[in-house]
Amino acid sequence: HVQLVESGGGSVEAGGSLHLRCAISGATGSTYCMGWVRQSPGEQREGVAAFYTGGGPIFYDDSVKGRFTLSRALSLQMNNLKPEDTGIYYCAARLCATPEQAQSAVRNWANFRYWGQGTQVTV
Repeated sequence: HVQLVESGGGSVEAGGSLHLRCAISGATGSTYCMGWVRQSPGEQREGVAAFYTGGGPIFYDDSVKGRFTLSRALSLQMNNLKPEDTGIYYCAARLCATPEQAQSAVRNWANFRYWGQGTQVTV
């Protein structure tokens, strides 16, 4: 059973930085898509970034390209934060077989099966 626990959220001024971490357990024996999804107040969830554990590039939503960096340890470095980045950030995972599925996962975040409890980011 895959479990994810986020940490590192907080409040920061515009232009500042935060580093989110996700402790994941139980994701062994298969390949996965892993990434981050966020939900701003009054909005639907949206994919932020994702990767395929079997290799390949890391994919980002256009709104965070050049500002956010996702590591394969599932940590998310967020620089030059903007007020519109405010929201609850979730790390998530699902079984995957190709890097293309990770690219799709940024858009189709609802396909993630395993979710953390979320961490609040306020800018």
